[in-house]
Amino acid sequence: MTSITELRDTLITLQPPPDDGSGRAVRDRLDELRVLRNVVEHQIAVHIVLLEASGAPARAGSTARSWLIEMGMPPAVAHRGVRIAGGLGSLPKVAGCAAEGYLAAECVDAVVRGIAFIDKQTPAPLSDDDRSGFESELLAQAFSGTTPAEIAGSARAIAMRVADTDPNAVTAADDASLNNLHTRVTEEGRVALTADVTAVIGEKFLSMIDERSCPRPEPDGADDRRDVGQRQADGLELLLDQAAIGAAMTTAGAPRTQLLVTIPADGVDPARLPWVGAVSGSTARRLSCDGGVAEIVLDAEGVPLQMGTTKRLFPHHLRQAIIERDVCCVKCGAPAAHTQVHHLVAWVDGGPTDLDNGCLLCQRCHTQVHHHGWKVVMGPDRHPWLIPPADIDPKRLPRPAYNRRTMRLDDVLA
Repeated sequence: MTSITELRDTLITLQPPPDDGSGRAVRDRLDELRVLRNVVEHQIAVHIVLLEASGAPARAGSTARSWLIEMGMPPAVAHRGVRIAGGLGSLPKVAGCAAEGYLAAECVDAVVRGIAFIDKQTPAPLSDDDRSGFESELLAQAFSGTTPAEIAGSARAIAMRVADTDPNAVTAADDASLNNLHTRVTEEGRVALTADVTAVIGEKFLSMIDERSCPRPEPDGADDRRDVGQRQADGLELLLDQAAIGAAMTTAGAPRTQLLVTIPADGVDPARLPWVGAVSGSTARRLSCDGGVAEIVLDAEGVPLQMGTTKRLFPHHLRQAIIERDVCCVKCGAPAAHTQVHHLVAWVDGGPTDLDNGCLLCQRCHTQVHHHGWKVVMGPDRHPWLIPPADIDPKRLPRPAYNRRTMRLDDVLA
């Protein structure tokens, strides 16, 4: 049996293939080396499993990852190897393909991470049959030539599809309670921004920044010398300037950003946003409620069947009337300038765009209504009333809008 040292020596002394001018021999050699690299990467994962099973790193007060780094592996590669090693045991089809060299380590890692993400998002642990089916689905994606990022996107789509079977589930991509934005003034007097936001907020940001950060020719006609990061920073400044100029009370409750959501007609695959990718059914439904959303319904071949209209948008005079009635967010009292107009009966369910079917909700309360069991109904007094979820009020007694919070239902009925 050839030792690894002998294989290494063979590769060190490997001579280039003869050149006939077509480049075919070099291409074939590169393909062979690609397969060899895949096999080696898989063997590394297999040996990481053996290393961890031996318990040697733990007995030494360390970890397999630390040992790999001490051997000279870059930290990111070591971390990926440990992650693959931990996931292959439950993915026999992926392990078999990787062992034969058919899958690159990056694709194997994408499938492993994808299955872990699906498992995390499902309301109950995955059954063996479900796991095997999802493994095959992602494996097919890998063999179709998709990138690891696209495999991860497919995994998110599966997770959205599975999570939608639980009406009370809120995926991490939709959970507004996880949102955060931090600003820090650096020693140089610059401002560093970090954010972690929902898919919808991210889609709005990416869409608006992309529109404002397209490359433009230099004055001398040369290509734009700014890199992507510089163009996006300039786009952010432009966006802030436009917001400062355009912000006014007359825009309260108006749609903030035009979004495009594609919805498969069969209802099996999840809706998608151009930048973020798959979103949950509850998010798609909330977007249908929000203004400024264009819907495209696709058939099985990806051909548009119908294009949504903008009739759901509350016109200026109706928004002003609703602001006059509600004054602020009906749930928390946020200023009208921070609100959107919410359809009490969803537009997609036939709800009209009129005064008696709209109310003001800020973004956070809008999410509470769509994801966390709150409901807004129009009372006999033609004012919005809020019905809390049962875990907050088991009797689910209606509560008046914030600007009428001293009212009681008895007062209205009287």
